[in-house]
Amino acid sequence: MDIKKGDYVSRKSYDNDIVFKVVNIKNEIYYLKGQDVRLFADSFVSDLVKEKIPDNEDEFEISAENDDFALRGDFFYLPAKVLHIDGDSEYLDRCLKYYKNMNVYAVGKKLEEKNIYKEIIPLLEQYRPDIVIITGHDAFLKKKGDKNDIRNYKNSLSFVNAIKMARKYEKSHDKLVIIAGACQSDYEELIKAGANFASSPKRINIHALDPAIIASNLALTERSQEIDLIELLNKTKYGKDGIGGLKSNGLMFVGYPR
Repeated sequence: MDIKKGDYVSRKSYDNDIVFKVVNIKNEIYYLKGQDVRLFADSFVSDLVKEKIPDNEDEFEISAENDDFALRGDFFYLPAKVLHIDGDSEYLDRCLKYYKNMNVYAVGKKLEEKNIYKEIIPLLEQYRPDIVIITGHDAFLKKKGDKNDIRNYKNSLSFVNAIKMARKYEKSHDKLVIIAGACQSDYEELIKAGANFASSPKRINIHALDPAIIASNLALTERSQEIDLIELLNKTKYGKDGIGGLKSNGLMFVGYPR
């Protein structure tokens, strides 16, 4: 089968459940990156099936409402500001597009997961966001052992270190909302470190846009309104299995008159 770098494929051994992009080929091993889920994998060509080039508009992007908050009656609205730090530039670009569709002000920074903790405080001081997202790629390495040992994860410890640095900058969970983690991350340790929302309670993959969905809903909900936590989690691709978190209020200011 003629499969080359840049092609889209799925794996027969996994019932073709995920569409990947071929990002490298070396020594007859095909290195893959999930198109929608934050997942890296590798495979032999014999297990691969070529897929059509996916439409960049997915169900989450299409559903984004393009509301103009400045035109809602006599009130004016100030959505929360988002700082999105991502280890993957392609997923970051998709999230930034989603924020734009949702009329949420967001700044995106691409940083390798292991380096986020070094840069996060200067970025927080520069942009002073209400919400910071710490994400990229992760994986639970089952062959290494217990899921309760953070050393058995690809990047969970890096996310924990970044969360702790962000909490040094701002201790209050209400003043700075932290959304952290990626596919199969150590959910419990991310929450213990100080995240408001984290992946992944069931150690499953998450959608590329899941962190942005959580952030946007918080950013566009009034501060006087309590978030329905279960309803919010159900807006993500895999619900409570993929992301969990703390009860909280919205983060949007409302003023009068316009």
